[in-house]
Amino acid sequence: MPLSERAGIPTARRIVVKVGSSSISGHNAGRIAPLVDALAVAHARGSEVVLVSSGAIATGIPFLKLDARPSDLATQQAAAAVGQNVLMVRYQESLRRYGIIAGQVLLTAGDLENATSRGNAQRAIDRLLALGILPIVNENDTVATHEIRFGDNDRLAALVAQLLRADVLILLSDVDGLYTMPPERPGAEHIAEVPFGDALAEVEIGGTGAAGVGTGGAGTKVGAARYAAAHGIPVLLTSADEVMTAVSGRRTGTWFAAKTPDFALTAPVPTSRATR
Repeated sequence: MPLSERAGIPTARRIVVKVGSSSISGHNAGRIAPLVDALAVAHARGSEVVLVSSGAIATGIPFLKLDARPSDLATQQAAAAVGQNVLMVRYQESLRRYGIIAGQVLLTAGDLENATSRGNAQRAIDRLLALGILPIVNENDTVATHEIRFGDNDRLAALVAQLLRADVLILLSDVDGLYTMPPERPGAEHIAEVPFGDALAEVEIGGTGAAGVGTGGAGTKVGAARYAAAHGIPVLLTSADEVMTAVSGRRTGTWFAAKTPDFALTAPVPTSRATR
């Protein structure tokens, strides 16, 4: 049976955590340390932790002396090649405080659509976890094209959680959960729980955040949460600043309840398009 509430997160055998570009790049690069602090807490209590991290392109932009995210594919790939290296160094330097070694796993959408490569990815990550390594997964932006991209790492995180049979997926954002409308609007109300199968018909879901360095938004996170929940994996959506609270099982964010065996798998595969 899937976890039924946030309080069960400390008992999870396997946790997938996803963080977006805006939370760990640019002037927010300092957030890597508190993120690692939370991952280390879960790792120390015996949970197997996988981090799905965006940020390669955003991290590489200043090293290419660019003022904004490039629009052409070739420059995006170049930024990713530089930024992925810098990003992994930053993670490893922070993880070293806890004696944890990171393992880099780069995937394309084709890798998870093909049975052979999907099996290879699952076997490699399972082995990394068995060896006590913390896998850090990202889309392979250096070789991915527009036609074969995941579109956003929320979708990638949901697929990785399904692949690894995770007990919970934690999606970190720049907002502390789901609201009835974009939270900057007057009258927006925080939603603490989303029952499985809730269509969220009265919820107006916004687009990407103000930082403008990522590709996901509230719509992609809801889509990813629905997909994971339909495959038996509950999801906690909260802000990157609340990650320690999240892994500790304390009340934060929006909890998407997972299906139980009585429900059929009816949720569509998430896409990068906004839900509404």
